[in-house]
Amino acid sequence: MNAIMFGAPGSGKGTCSARLRDKAGVDIISMGDIFRSMIKKNDILGRIIKSYVEAGLLVPDIIVNEVLRDVINHIPRNTGFILDGYPRTLAQAEMLEKITKIDVIMQLEVPDWIIIERLSSRWICRNCGTVYNIRFLKPKAEGICDKCGGQLYQRTDDNPEVIKMRLDVYEKETSPLLRFYKQKNVPFIVHKTEALDTPPEHVVEYFLTALKRLSLV
Repeated sequence: MNAIMFGAPGSGKGTCSARLRDKAGVDIISMGDIFRSMIKKNDILGRIIKSYVEAGLLVPDIIVNEVLRDVINHIPRNTGFILDGYPRTLAQAEMLEKITKIDVIMQLEVPDWIIIERLSSRWICRNCGTVYNIRFLKPKAEGICDKCGGQLYQRTDDNPEVIKMRLDVYEKETSPLLRFYKQKNVPFIVHKTEALDTPPEHVVEYFLTALKRLSLV
């Protein structure tokens, strides 16, 4: 199964993808995580990527696409993947078609008010990137990551005003992509979240049930 997970910032893409990894037998390809890892290596490509990130610019498609191609080529043949954070543009979607076939789109629809509440309560590990929520997914020790003991921090853009702007940008960027894949007749699985305290397990089981109906897991 080769899938793409679409969802606005704070919709739960990372959490759902991580929990589907073992249950669906797939790898997770998160371009954000990949770039962070490459930046830590501090090699030539890592430094180039860092220069774009620190300047607040998108990493050029020519770099993103080649990194993605390399990652996909190293995934075992009997293992699928879920893409998180790619594609972001129609040009990337068209390039992805040349690299591999996409079997299904998984989409998280979450109201803005829920996302704003979630993100304004979000804390992230500086070391491993694990995400916590001080309302629903607290660490065992305040300010400390359960997994690696790293320090937790809150992003400066996790405030209601900036979050709303990010949601508007996401909507404008993603609408053409969703139309692109619908025109290609790629199956869609859409989960609509209606409650603030919807458990991630509920969302994951929803996706698994739908994937089984499509004979993808």
